[in-house]
Amino acid sequence: MRTIALAGLATVALTAGAQAERFQWAGTTDPQTLDPHAVNSGAVLGFLNNVYEGLVRRGKDMAIEPALATAWEPIGNGEGWRFTLREGVTFHDGSAFTAEDVLFSYQRASSEEADTGSWFAPVSDLRVVDDYTVEILTNAPNPIFPDSIANWMMMDSGWAESNDAARPDKENGNFATLNANGTGAFRVSERQPGLSTTLVPFDGWWDEMESNITEAVFTPIDNSATAVAALLSGDVDMINPVPVQDAARIDERDGTKVIRGIEARVIMLGFAHDHDVLKYGANAGDPNPFADARVRQAINHAINVDAIRQTIMRNSAEPVSQLVSPAMRGYSEARAARYAYDPEGARALLAEAGYENGFSFGLKCPNDRYLNDESVCQAVVSMLAQVGLEAQLDAMPVAGYWPELRADNFDMYLLGWSPGTFDHEHPIRFLVTTPNAEKRLGSWNFGGFSNARVDELLPMVQSEIDEAKRQDMMDEIVAIYQDEAAYVPMYVQPLLWGTQENIALTQRPDNFFILRWVTVN
Repeated sequence: MRTIALAGLATVALTAGAQAERFQWAGTTDPQTLDPHAVNSGAVLGFLNNVYEGLVRRGKDMAIEPALATAWEPIGNGEGWRFTLREGVTFHDGSAFTAEDVLFSYQRASSEEADTGSWFAPVSDLRVVDDYTVEILTNAPNPIFPDSIANWMMMDSGWAESNDAARPDKENGNFATLNANGTGAFRVSERQPGLSTTLVPFDGWWDEMESNITEAVFTPIDNSATAVAALLSGDVDMINPVPVQDAARIDERDGTKVIRGIEARVIMLGFAHDHDVLKYGANAGDPNPFADARVRQAINHAINVDAIRQTIMRNSAEPVSQLVSPAMRGYSEARAARYAYDPEGARALLAEAGYENGFSFGLKCPNDRYLNDESVCQAVVSMLAQVGLEAQLDAMPVAGYWPELRADNFDMYLLGWSPGTFDHEHPIRFLVTTPNAEKRLGSWNFGGFSNARVDELLPMVQSEIDEAKRQDMMDEIVAIYQDEAAYVPMYVQPLLWGTQENIALTQRPDNFFILRWVTVN
């Protein structure tokens, strides 16, 4: 585990009474890349929202508002959307933003090399009308399309092409991995992967800056005790997250405070549905038990979510039965009940499936991505042992975690999901729909869950404008993935940010930290 010397932090950190416009914050996860199309993860997209911009953005209340587009309207009979672009916008290197950059960013972000391609599954084409107008055509009427592209960031076509970064390279990296040229409120002045990233305000930004900071330095600190010590000593201005066990201590200390909220992110367990055999544990090579819904249902019954909430999350998390919280559009009130904690019922289901003596398998888990992620996985291991299942835990940094999942190197795994659209359609499209690279569907459905009816309903959900009919279809999809136990939804992750008393900021439920709203008093 990497630690960081606090003395080194102090050379760039804000201390009381010194350089009040300089701001330093710390988090557990360093952005894997500065390329906005290379890695579709909250850690990357949240950070890059300070540097790059999309046609639309989310405000402090999460509502969609104009960004690089000033207006948008549906065209034809549900053919798509016309976007009017903002004139006079420049990238950080001074080049002008035009419709050609939107076309390039569409081609790049929807390419096979991009990790964002599934965002454009509903899109059939993008047409440039003139320098400041584009039309995005969809395969069917798509009333939520503008909401779905808040994190689609625009790149300068000339800059990317001249630096051999016309396509993202998430495996080996390219110029855009370590360098950035956006239109956002801040520009990258220095990048040292794994050590620090320095941002400074972009003087040519088109919008009004609310922040008074003149330099912002992000430092990844993967040791939570070190992060808390850095906050309490004044070496950093903010840490995210605050370990739940340290929240009261930070709140009670003069000069520091904890900002609390509930994130949109659902923490869940996933299964290898489509693997032929187990890959880990004493039963490696045996037929895959997770292909049987009864085994997956048993694991749902074996997980004591209330115990996890009370002992590990200190009652800060909310239990959940679905892949979204009740605050999200499309949540199914008809299917609000979650699997009851029932170890006896779990053992009965395992016996019915032919595993009365249990089995051994591997559980993959990140140790620096979600709040108390490794501790949660350790608790899951203990709970599964109580019903006769031996889970061998393999916890690792998130930088290596996603490649392991994409390479199918798991039997079971931990995943957190925050719907970028704040709509249930989002996780259904990414996590529940049958993976289909050609249609850009199911790109985070690592286990390969598949149900023909879900696949049939998804495009209907995407195009239905009658809310009651749409919700009926949502209810049916939820019933399918709950009955099939596609995942084990456990809880909605809490938001706990620690700051110095003189820091004012906005905490959004997507856990994106937006620098342009930060002031140092």
